[in-house]
Amino acid sequence: MTQKKEKQKTYDVVIVGGLGHVGLPLGLIMAEKGLKVCLHDKNTKNAELVQKGIMPFIEYGADPILKKLIKKKDALTISPDIKEISNAKHIIIAIGTPVDEYLNPNVRVFLEFFNDLKKHLRQGQTIIIRSTIYPRTCQQVTKLLKETKKNIQLAYCPERIAQGYAIQELRELPQLVAGVTPKAQNSAARLFARIAPKIIKVSMEEAELAKLFSNAWRYIQFSVANQFYMIANDFNLDFNRIRQVMVDGYGRAANIPSAGFAAGPCLLKDTMQLAAFNNNNFFLGHAAMMVNEGLPNYIVEGLRQNCDISKKKIGILGMAFKADIDDTRDSLSYKLGKILRFHGTKVSYSDEYAEDPTFISKEQLIKSCDIIIIGVPHSAYKKLKFPKKTNVVDIWGMRG
Repeated sequence: MTQKKEKQKTYDVVIVGGLGHVGLPLGLIMAEKGLKVCLHDKNTKNAELVQKGIMPFIEYGADPILKKLIKKKDALTISPDIKEISNAKHIIIAIGTPVDEYLNPNVRVFLEFFNDLKKHLRQGQTIIIRSTIYPRTCQQVTKLLKETKKNIQLAYCPERIAQGYAIQELRELPQLVAGVTPKAQNSAARLFARIAPKIIKVSMEEAELAKLFSNAWRYIQFSVANQFYMIANDFNLDFNRIRQVMVDGYGRAANIPSAGFAAGPCLLKDTMQLAAFNNNNFFLGHAAMMVNEGLPNYIVEGLRQNCDISKKKIGILGMAFKADIDDTRDSLSYKLGKILRFHGTKVSYSDEYAEDPTFISKEQLIKSCDIIIIGVPHSAYKKLKFPKKTNVVDIWGMRG
């Protein structure tokens, strides 16, 4: 593996954003299949770790692949130089797409990125957008690419993996493939056929909406469970017990999730992007946001009804945005902590995977806190024992 090219190379793929949660697993799978892959990214910390064969974040199944690839000469190249894209047949864009402070999509920033990119393109390349994008963004990107007069093909192949499980799911999930032209679609389809079990060709608009619909659907499902949890809790009933009864031998209720924080960098953002696209006429999406984002405050208000939380030490066990990963982006555990501190509570944080110098160990947290709120159901928490005097708030139902 090389940090930066010493002489000109030719790649099958350059992945822009190649050291992130989307780009790196994809690059590993493609390189494992024999494709010549360059990971372009300006994240020097992640680059140094990957060079040493160390994954910069939790991705199950990735470590042995990475260790195998770094032993092979030129199997995988890492470069901070955007000029590397000129040496690739395919360019995959796997960067995050920004939203503003009102959760509206910031398409301008994405288009400015392509304005910078296009000066390094060469004749006949295929660009594949992997990022989640606002509907019809590809139309605007196409106009920019036409200015190059280099016959650049544009495709959209949205990622649909669950973070932490990309290695497994890239091998198992069908890949949606859309193209501005049939040539672009076929080029992208041939590439992803190297790693995906099935290629589903769709129109650009179908692909854009399918991605947003998928995340909005999951977000709404979580909101239904969280609303049910609140209703049951208000009647002093255990929602998770009711849920178990509902799904036991009854297939039509089998898909109802457990209650818990619905967070992370995608679900809320994509739900709101869909609302913006539909002129903010997406009442289910907005209702889901109110429920899911309101859950931390609901928990705090429930505690305040029973005690003066300003005189209590409260610990939040789990700061990642979902179980058994180390990514804390947009985690609602932080929102919960802010609300508690607003009411004068002394709050401690702990997490099994995420690292932060302000965190304490789970053992310290359990020993020192009067009230413990399980922020995310890491597997390591299932067998924890708590003092009888400790009030444990377990919205996930992981303690049975």
